[in-house]
Amino acid sequence: MARDPDIIQREIEQARDALAATLDSLGERANPQKLVDTGKAGILATLNEPKVKYTLIAVGAVVGFALLRKLFR
Repeated sequence: MARDPDIIQREIEQARDALAATLDSLGERANPQKLVDTGKAGILATLNEPKVKYTLIAVGAVVGFALLRKLFR
């Protein structure tokens, strides 16, 4: 059975629009700057947690003390 050319044309246009929307969505998600921004936000959120923050401060203080002690011996 032959299909109406107008219907076929409409289906092609719908498929093209759907493909364009999918490609735009993929382009947004794969944007390198967006990935960097998301990574930085995640790292900053982790570093701002009290147990991580205070642990890093303590480790820095111990390392600093050890370096000063080594320098003055």
